Amino acid sequence: MSATATDSPIAGMNFEYNENQIMIAQSIKDFAEREIRPNLMKWDEEQYFPKDLFHKMGELGYMGVYIPEKYKGTGLSYFEYVTVVSEISKVCGSIGLSVAAHNSLCTGHIYYHGTEEQKQKYLPKLATGEWIGAWALTEPNTGSDAMRMKVVAKKVDGGYILNGSKSWITHAISSDVLVIMARTGEVGDTRGMTAFIVERGTPGLKAGKKENKLGMRASETAQVILEDCFVPDENVCGGLEKVGSGFQQAMQILDGGRISIAALGLGIAKGAYEASVKYAKEREQFGQSISNFQAIAFKLADMATKIEAGELLTMQAAYLKNEHRKMTKESAFAKYYTSEVAVEVSTDAVQIFGGYGYTKDYPVEKFYRDSKLCTIGEGTSEIQKLVISREIMKGNI
Repeated sequence: MSATATDSPIAGMNFEYNENQIMIAQSIKDFAEREIRPNLMKWDEEQYFPKDLFHKMGELGYMGVYIPEKYKGTGLSYFEYVTVVSEISKVCGSIGLSVAAHNSLCTGHIYYHGTEEQKQKYLPKLATGEWIGAWALTEPNTGSDAMRMKVVAKKVDGGYILNGSKSWITHAISSDVLVIMARTGEVGDTRGMTAFIVERGTPGLKAGKKENKLGMRASETAQVILEDCFVPDENVCGGLEKVGSGFQQAMQILDGGRISIAALGLGIAKGAYEASVKYAKEREQFGQSISNFQAIAFKLADMATKIEAGELLTMQAAYLKNEHRKMTKESAFAKYYTSEVAVEVSTDAVQIFGGYGYTKDYPVEKFYRDSKLCTIGEGTSEIQKLVISREIMKGNI
């Protein structure tokens, strides 16, 4: 937050759950216990992406949380969106990650930057979960250095021909529509990238290798391969006047995406913490509950404090997003801090569980594996510090 209370962008705000958030949290808890928890370890072991589950979540409004009702979305705010992602992630980070990627990346890109015709065509299917979305920016040799991407879009009569490959793309295999960033100008030119909406089944669009991951194993990650893939002019995101605006669009989408990863990390941390509290109360050593031992009690105190701070940072960013105010620094604050907290809290959770925490029979082992992705996806912790420091140097303190 800012240096003084009067300068704070959230001065006077109340971040307690509102009525919508309370209802959503209970709804998700019931859904997750019924539909996710009985299957989560099976999905994890098999690296199975449960596409049917996302159709069910679409029926409940979780796949288009902040999309207006006129596009078949739920029409809620970023507060409710944070609640959806974090509450799902308390049970399964993989499912939380996929919900976040669908909402804030693909669906969000079309909503914020698409033409009205594109919104009318794609958003109702995405917001209801009929279609699953993917967003393709990263390439094998250009992760954070997106301006040097090698996927090229060549102008031809009536559209563009795309060639190259994208990597680490969530839903690369199972998605029905993708927003793909490609180079339409010179390498390194911030006006040399364009976003294209590409439907599954388009000739030349293929899915490549599926990654065998440490964690988030039920959230599908794979390559996207483009071989002479023709995309018509009407599928340039935002229309032909937006050719060359892909980098600016992507950076704006990542600002919001960082909030979703913060919510993901927050949910994982809460899940690990709540499991630890329950276990510490039940587990007895030397004739008493281990929660009575200072070594355990202090770990729980540290975990609770970090989660509280992470939630405040996340809600600050969500508030600014709701108000349509600049929140580049605040979303980076939230993403950086909360993702690191997810790792720290899940690590402490394994320690509290001891040997049991190292087995798949107890929940914290999975939280531990899933948490690490939060410090990598949608900009590493190091990139977040770079974003924050640049904003500070601009005088945005």
